[in-house]
Amino acid sequence: MELLLLPFRWIYRALVWFANSPRTLITSYLLMIVVAGVIYGEVEERSPADAVWWAVVTASTVGYGDISPTTWAGRTLAALLISTMVLLVIPLITAHFASRLIVDDNAFEHEEQEQLKADVRRMRALLEELAARRGINLPPLPPTQPVNGAGSEAPRGGPSGRSGTRRQRW
Repeated sequence: MELLLLPFRWIYRALVWFANSPRTLITSYLLMIVVAGVIYGEVEERSPADAVWWAVVTASTVGYGDISPTTWAGRTLAALLISTMVLLVIPLITAHFASRLIVDDNAFEHEEQEQLKADVRRMRALLEELAARRGINLPPLPPTQPVNGAGSEAPRGGPSGRSGTRRQRW
């Protein structure tokens, strides 16, 4: 079963790499336009300028209708170009730029989260110590599942670097 899923993992990793590189996205878009234009020009016997114009209009799904394929090879190329652009390239470009525009300036950064966790651990230790001095029994902590992976432990020692205030928003 693991062997059957391997190609899908490769495709997924390639898509993630592809989607996270704006240079690769734009280059692939331009490359697809040029390649589709060249193939269309050969198949439909059109000039290079007309063929590239057709590819731009088709890839953007505008479809003016001034130039359209008449052969089955041209129509197949149009279907592949439209499908690839609409289902893959344009959504990836849109998602990439949307992710750059939508930023939560009030979100805690990783270091701030780790510092907060360390502060809570220190407060719990102090609370337990104070309760023990006064003879108070604290309720037990609820059972937690261990967290494995990067960022699961508090930073060790050193100054916190946290000023206690949030960044100012514009």
